[in-house]
Amino acid sequence: MSKALWLKNGRVIDPANHRDAVGDVLIIDGRIADAGVEVPHEAEVVDCNGLVVAPGLVDLHVHFREPGQSAKETIASGARAAAAGGFTTVVCMPNTTPSLDSASAVAWLLEKVRAEACVRVHATGALSKGISGEEMAPIGALKKAGVVALTDDGRCIQNHELMRRALEYAKMFGLTVMDHCQDYSLVGKGVMHEGYWSTVLGLPGWPAAGEELIVQRNGLLAELTGTPVHCQHLSAAGSVRALREARQRGVPLSGEVCPHHIALSDEAVKGYDTNFKMNPPLRSEEHIEALLEGIADGTITILASDHAPHCGFEKEVEFDQAPFGILGLETELGLFLDILVHKRRVIDLNRLVEMYTINPARLLGLDCGTLSPGALGDVTLIDPSLEWRVDREASFSLSRNTPFHGWELKGRAVRTIVGGSTVWAL
Repeated sequence: MSKALWLKNGRVIDPANHRDAVGDVLIIDGRIADAGVEVPHEAEVVDCNGLVVAPGLVDLHVHFREPGQSAKETIASGARAAAAGGFTTVVCMPNTTPSLDSASAVAWLLEKVRAEACVRVHATGALSKGISGEEMAPIGALKKAGVVALTDDGRCIQNHELMRRALEYAKMFGLTVMDHCQDYSLVGKGVMHEGYWSTVLGLPGWPAAGEELIVQRNGLLAELTGTPVHCQHLSAAGSVRALREARQRGVPLSGEVCPHHIALSDEAVKGYDTNFKMNPPLRSEEHIEALLEGIADGTITILASDHAPHCGFEKEVEFDQAPFGILGLETELGLFLDILVHKRRVIDLNRLVEMYTINPARLLGLDCGTLSPGALGDVTLIDPSLEWRVDREASFSLSRNTPFHGWELKGRAVRTIVGGSTVWAL
């Protein structure tokens, strides 16, 4: 007997097929069925009236901390948090302990994923050995082991020659390179945005140029090598300008924005709460406006979380001693819906779904992000009008480091479906 799930009467938004209409989606044996297929009498029926039926959402920037840091997060707990945020596919960063810079480390992780994850979890491989920025990682072996992209996220290769050669090798193996854009010599020991509030608070400042320089570098090297380069967690106005100029010339450069960089400004740091410490840092209002403009005009094509869990004791120290990073998977969709769609009206629901589905899928060549017949039966049901309160104690993550506890948001996922099976429902 085939297993079937019938999603009825929802607003089906599938940007990959330019579809936005009230209708049904039928999943049989884990795949999207053709429109004309008869619904099996034993099918589970879900009434989606008032809901958006979208391809399963994709977050291409998460930290699940395994191997080596499982007190912060595990593959299992991170996957549950992803499901609760509406995500059916996530892409893990390689800055674990040890880092994912060898085929054996990647193989271990993917075996763990197969055994424990309730959503689809992909691995990235390190660009350099030990993510140290000194020697290229074995890119061919990493590709064979199953990585979907390369990155030294958490760090940034400073040697431009090494970065160029890494891009050339990545191109040979058909891999996109994702980069954490940070010039160490400019950033120094900065822990927050360099500006009025860093001066008032007496904290070391991190100039926006510390990000913008590397975005410019990546544009030049992407043009030189022809390798797609994706700039992670953009936060600065100059980064948006550089990205826009490069894309207008056809350079294979792309960028993402995380919700905290548009929801919060550097003023939020004034209470010295380490839950407001992230990398790159929260910036001033003019940078936020530039990010919103970049989203509105299509310069920025992808939304992501940079989900970065930390143990409570790690954050309960002086601001400049605390690790960078916050949780993101369970709050990002609600924040982006609330800010981009409802309050600021920067984009509509179609664009938001596009930035969370087909855009990241195409960038990394993932088999997801669409409701086309025969595609994986991964679906996210979204109630764009549901009002809810963020409660960090209800999180599925092992960590609690969020600055959004108690926030009232409008819009969230209400059911997450992977391969035709519900893995989470509100």
